[in-house]
Amino acid sequence: MNHRFLNIVGLAAAMAFAGGCSTNKSVLDAKAPLPATTKAAKPTGAVPAWAPKKYKFNPSRTREHDLLHTTLRVSFDWQQQYLNGLAELTLKPYFYPQNQLVLDAKGMDIHSVYLMKGYDGTALKYKYDGQKLTIDLGKTYTRDEEYKIEISYTAKPNELAVGGSDAITEDKGLYFINPLGENPDKPQQIWTQGETEASSAWFPTIDAPNERMTQDTYITIDPKYTTLSNGAFVYSRQNADGTKTDYWKQEKPHAPYLAMLAIGEFAVVEDSWRDIEVNYYVEPEYEKTAKKVFGNTPEMMEFFSQKLGVDYPWPKYAQVVVRDFVSGAMENTSASTFMEDLQLNERELLDKSWDGIIAHELFHQWFGDLVTTESWANLPLNEAFANYSEYLWAEHKYGADEAAYLQLDELGQYLDEAETKREPLIRYYYKDREDMFDSHSYAKGGRVLHMLRKLVGDDAWWASLNLYLTRNKYTEVEVAELRMAFEDVTGKDLMWFFDQWFMKPGHPELIVSQSYNKGQLQLYVRQVQDTTYAPVYRLPLQVAVWSGGKKQLHPIVVDKAEQTFTFDVASQPQLVLFDAEQQLLGVVEHEKTEDELLFQFQHANQLAPKLKALAELQEQATRPQVQAIYKEALQDDFWMVRSTAINILSRLKEGQVALLEPAIRKMAVDDKKGSVRAEAILALAGWGGEKYQAVFNRAMQDSSYQVAAAGILAYAGTGAQDVKQKLAQFDKEENEEIVLALATYYAVQAGPEKYDWFMTKMKKAGGSELYYLLQSFGAYLAGNSQTNTPEAIAMLADLAQNHSLYYVRGSAYQALMVMSEKPEVQQLMQQIKANEKDERLLEMYVY
Repeated sequence: MNHRFLNIVGLAAAMAFAGGCSTNKSVLDAKAPLPATTKAAKPTGAVPAWAPKKYKFNPSRTREHDLLHTTLRVSFDWQQQYLNGLAELTLKPYFYPQNQLVLDAKGMDIHSVYLMKGYDGTALKYKYDGQKLTIDLGKTYTRDEEYKIEISYTAKPNELAVGGSDAITEDKGLYFINPLGENPDKPQQIWTQGETEASSAWFPTIDAPNERMTQDTYITIDPKYTTLSNGAFVYSRQNADGTKTDYWKQEKPHAPYLAMLAIGEFAVVEDSWRDIEVNYYVEPEYEKTAKKVFGNTPEMMEFFSQKLGVDYPWPKYAQVVVRDFVSGAMENTSASTFMEDLQLNERELLDKSWDGIIAHELFHQWFGDLVTTESWANLPLNEAFANYSEYLWAEHKYGADEAAYLQLDELGQYLDEAETKREPLIRYYYKDREDMFDSHSYAKGGRVLHMLRKLVGDDAWWASLNLYLTRNKYTEVEVAELRMAFEDVTGKDLMWFFDQWFMKPGHPELIVSQSYNKGQLQLYVRQVQDTTYAPVYRLPLQVAVWSGGKKQLHPIVVDKAEQTFTFDVASQPQLVLFDAEQQLLGVVEHEKTEDELLFQFQHANQLAPKLKALAELQEQATRPQVQAIYKEALQDDFWMVRSTAINILSRLKEGQVALLEPAIRKMAVDDKKGSVRAEAILALAGWGGEKYQAVFNRAMQDSSYQVAAAGILAYAGTGAQDVKQKLAQFDKEENEEIVLALATYYAVQAGPEKYDWFMTKMKKAGGSELYYLLQSFGAYLAGNSQTNTPEAIAMLADLAQNHSLYYVRGSAYQALMVMSEKPEVQQLMQQIKANEKDERLLEMYVY
């Protein structure tokens, strides 16, 4: 599961155009994470906001029965949004004799339960409470006796209470998209989402990650639809009633939460890896670009198979893009599901690559599907590895800087979350299993794996992963089994590493200082993290020292609260770089002089130190020698260095950057990276856009949507008389970045004539685009009371009550608040709050 898409960067929805242009450059380009600095210490005795919480203990599910096989025969009622199912489950007691079977079955009508012997069935007594189906087996079975249960049922997912998390916004398991075909801009689809325990909302099962089953799935549907499920496609049979039945067979065991189906009018783009089918299921409009989005998949499969020494383990690999997905993507066995954002046209491909999320779900086919966490408490055994695969692929395919950029992003995500939450990676004490899907399990977990790789070395890293996978394939695991694989390969006792990084909360916070005297460099290191909650860490790392233009590496082990390290250095060091490999997950405060920072940018030759130097030098950015460094940065080979330099320089007044302005103006036109051109355009806009009208006008016609959107925002800020005319030419554009740029302007500068534009765009938008569009629409309604129509109220109320994404429901509710002086709107808002089940929204709602 990938939830990175939920880290949505802010749109300048409140941007004021009257009298100038206040630009928010995070609208158009990627986040530029910089290494953080140490926060002020908490008052003695105070309990920090992030202190670990003590919830009830959550062990793995006790295994009373072993679910061996599931056969599903399903058909659908589009009108009522029901699944009609017949499930045949083959089981046996796990160890102890059993005379009763308890299955997870959420929100169903149970029609019958039979014990099957061949084709003969004996009715069994059962009890059902809407969540658990308790079956009296009629006799006691031992662990050597298999038995088959047949259950006829109807799944009613829309009648379930809504749950979910930031990563998986709903948990009703089965989703009908545009079921009656009433929305001409949205296809009719059916798809499932099983993680964490939502597969039991569409078929009765033992819905726990430590269970495994093989599976046959028979899907009966209108022949116009294409189906997808786990395993190999066996056949499609035409039925007498005009329907067809597609049969998919999953012969190798996997966890029930990984079961899936997807149904829609998909174009299937065929590819292959070795002798395995690799197919991409997309809407027909995107058939020609599907391979440009997903086409690196076979190369990824080869790369991961070679490195792990374990070939991709399933009979096919399919990737399907669906509408209104409740997460970023999901690693269903042999058939990953993706959000609609991965459907790109040719022009959008200029700016976007989804290789990260594609690699993430693919790596899960080993880490999560082949070897599965035994409990949600051990979720990083799935997600940390999938997260780290993004780094591994970027390092292999795109080079060290792209990989380092990803790692900085991960560090920033974790440290942001650590301001309010610090828990162990492996945590048995949690309030809700959905809470495990956070930046600890993903971002911190990936960075911890990187440190483990650096600790043992590359050869041992890959050998240990091979042992872990081969030893534990088709089974469930806990973190000790990962540790033992590494120990068995390396011969090292790694309990200390796993204890401090997996079992303890927090991260190291270090203050580093130095002195030099008579050929000796002394490095002082203090660990200042709150040891009430975090350990004193053991940190093997390297220190790089430049002296006389030469670099020396010194390995050290930081393992005390206060420590001094002494090195022989012939002359005054030009730079001391703590953690020379930039592998540490933590916060390091190491003050440097201006000269040291200038030297660091030019000689460290790594992304993080270069960006850190630029950030630390921004207070001196008007000094000639510092501007010379920024000039170098504007010419750097890596796009993020150029982008960061522009971002920092844009905060200065125009006269302070006179020598660098021509270079930035040139970059706005011809930098090879679209996001950098967009950054440069917004910088020029902040310096007084009128004289750059020609640049902005050209930008609006740029091949990159990012650049065109920046041009729209920048040109709007010039106050030119033809702004509305210029922007109107983009009104029919469907691209998200263009639409949101226009919405930002129309929110505060347009009148009733743009009402229909807003309504049309909102009906077509989904996900994060709709979230931001609603924010702009709320501002628009506030400035145009005559557009507060019953139609607008009804649309917002429908979104606030019925949209599958909680943050869209919240944004629609906020837009309604603009009209809260109307009694009918107040009544609607009270009704919305009364019916809302999501605690995240209820905390916000005022009525």
